Amino acid sequence: MTGTASADTEPGLQVCFILECHGRPDSGRPPFRANLPAAGIPTFALMNLRKLFIAVSNRHDVLYRVVLISASVLLIAFILPRQLRFRYNFRIGQPWAYADLNAPFSYPVYKSPARLESERAAIRSQHPVVYRRDNLTENSVLRRVDEQFAQWPVASRNALRQTVEQVYNRGVLAGPASSLGGRQPIRILQTDGLQSSLAGYHLQGDALILFVEGQLQNGFSGGRDSVLSMLMPLLQPDLQPQTELTQKLLDEQLALLSPVVGEVAEGSLIVRSGQVVDQEVFDRLESLRKIYRGNETVDRYRPALYTGYLVIVISALSLLLTFLWLLRRDILLDSRKLTLLILLVVGACVVYSLAQGSSKVNMMMLPLCILPLVTRAFFDTRTALFTHVLTMLILGAIASGGYEFVFMQVTAGMVAIFSIVNMNRRSQLFLAAGLILMAYLVSFFGLTLINEGRLDAFHLPVLIWLLVNALLTLLAYPLIFFIEKSFGVTSDFTLMELTDFNSELLREMSLKAPGTFQHSLQVANLAEAAIFRIGGNSLLVRAGALYHDIGKTELPMYFIENQSTLVNPHDELSFDESASIITSHVIRGIEKARRHKLPDVIIDFIRTHHGTMRVQYFYNSFIKSFPDQVPNEDAFRYPGPRPFSKETAVLMMADSVEATARSLAQHDAASLDEVVERTIRHQMEAGQFENCDITFRDLTVIKKIFKKMLASIYHVRIAYPG
Repeated sequence: MTGTASADTEPGLQVCFILECHGRPDSGRPPFRANLPAAGIPTFALMNLRKLFIAVSNRHDVLYRVVLISASVLLIAFILPRQLRFRYNFRIGQPWAYADLNAPFSYPVYKSPARLESERAAIRSQHPVVYRRDNLTENSVLRRVDEQFAQWPVASRNALRQTVEQVYNRGVLAGPASSLGGRQPIRILQTDGLQSSLAGYHLQGDALILFVEGQLQNGFSGGRDSVLSMLMPLLQPDLQPQTELTQKLLDEQLALLSPVVGEVAEGSLIVRSGQVVDQEVFDRLESLRKIYRGNETVDRYRPALYTGYLVIVISALSLLLTFLWLLRRDILLDSRKLTLLILLVVGACVVYSLAQGSSKVNMMMLPLCILPLVTRAFFDTRTALFTHVLTMLILGAIASGGYEFVFMQVTAGMVAIFSIVNMNRRSQLFLAAGLILMAYLVSFFGLTLINEGRLDAFHLPVLIWLLVNALLTLLAYPLIFFIEKSFGVTSDFTLMELTDFNSELLREMSLKAPGTFQHSLQVANLAEAAIFRIGGNSLLVRAGALYHDIGKTELPMYFIENQSTLVNPHDELSFDESASIITSHVIRGIEKARRHKLPDVIIDFIRTHHGTMRVQYFYNSFIKSFPDQVPNEDAFRYPGPRPFSKETAVLMMADSVEATARSLAQHDAASLDEVVERTIRHQMEAGQFENCDITFRDLTVIKKIFKKMLASIYHVRIAYPG
């Protein structure tokens, strides 16, 4: 079955698809043809859709980056807390540093927290305690008095009963003695409701004893003390405190306390320029700031708020992308690296926004310096610094401190990055944490003096939060490990582990191919010194140099640096076979690296350290031996690819220069200079550096370093006497 499209030449006619069905070849049936209308779809529309689909398929990486960046912008703008920013900074006792401020709308003036708490404390101290009178207590006490004093004369018993009745007419308060002042109001719960009274009117503690003594003066002059000691244990409180009811009434009274002290009319002057901010002006300004942060005001300006956040986030990420385009285009063109960098920025914004929305987290302890540490572990110093600064500028739009927040975080982040510029030990993370703590303390100390003019705010809790912040920064280490496993990228910590000579592959190379191992060490020293001077990842170059020739461990005796006898196995092979074995060490090295799960960035050095150069010795030997034959250059050429970064290009130069210099019969300054110049010029003429961003100035610096180091390696020694 096949389908073709046809269209009439007259405009406005529909496009038709011609459906042609062929019968079986042996059936002898003629093909069936049918014209199917294409539902009025114009030909140019179908062609444009096809071109669009092809364009999308060919540019999926670009579309992925566009979607990634767009989604990040929307996520950051969405997650940031919804609050209007009050752009004025003010303090009591300082002059108003802005123009005259008039009320943009009418708003209430709220009482300060200190004033509200003072009024609440006054209400609590003056609030009456509620007691419930137990009418059965008096009858119970009278019955016990009759029983206790049954042998006494009737007159004495009646006097005692009269004393008890007088006591309970006043009432006996339960609870600790002297817990209430004499003028403290209380309320008594009776059957007819609450009755107001004073605590001093009722009896309790010493007041009860004095009252009973006064009542016993008549008729008990001789044994009053003994009567008192017998009567007092019988008296029980009849006024019991009602804690729940008291608290309920207190809560109701506190709820009636108005948080507002006045109102500012729209357009009225709040504060004049240069005016010293007193408590009254401070309350007006603080109330306006509170209104700005309220949900009602935020809802009113929500569209503008979203737009402002989008503008800020887009501006910051645009600057970051511009930096990557101009200085680190390799990150921008690598979707995996770009994803990691953008996610680090988004993650920092999300964590800060969630922490700010939680009342259980003190913002002083939030370890934002993890961002520059992690970024530096996977990228260079400039990228880490630029990323951190732009992220802190985004968060500065929502941070309560504003300038103080940005200054402290940027300063601490810079110190963190500077402490690990050349990361070669894990202990540097602990050093970085200590320096971050010092940066926070110094910054907070200076800002406290500027804002407060005294050190009262520099108290112990602040020191504890900053110490916790610095300790939490050490979480960068497990986070780096997690990112490595998740994104397949390589950090400097992994590179440090790879440069350990006790690693399996390097130990195998030192035993099976000792000459290649020594060659790799010299290449590592040359390449590391060169890349350090021109700018690049020196740790990456050193690791790549140590592993670039691991393929030679498969057939070590076919490489001259490992031949310890006069027997050369190449003497029994043809020139193209020898060239094939020599060039195959690249493929063998890649396979060996993948079996041992070396990172891709190390495998890149194995792939590119010879580029697409020819095995010149066997190529020239073939031409001399077979002048009438045209050699197959592909058989004498390395598979490539060519170097595509400064690091891989420097390794290629160091590898060729070291190998050529080692083969010299005489190592004098002129010979070494000529080797360096000729080797690098030959590689340039072969176009090996066309795919990497290396400059002529870089090449000049590299050649000077190579010449100086080779002269030191092959310097003339004094002949010691035999």
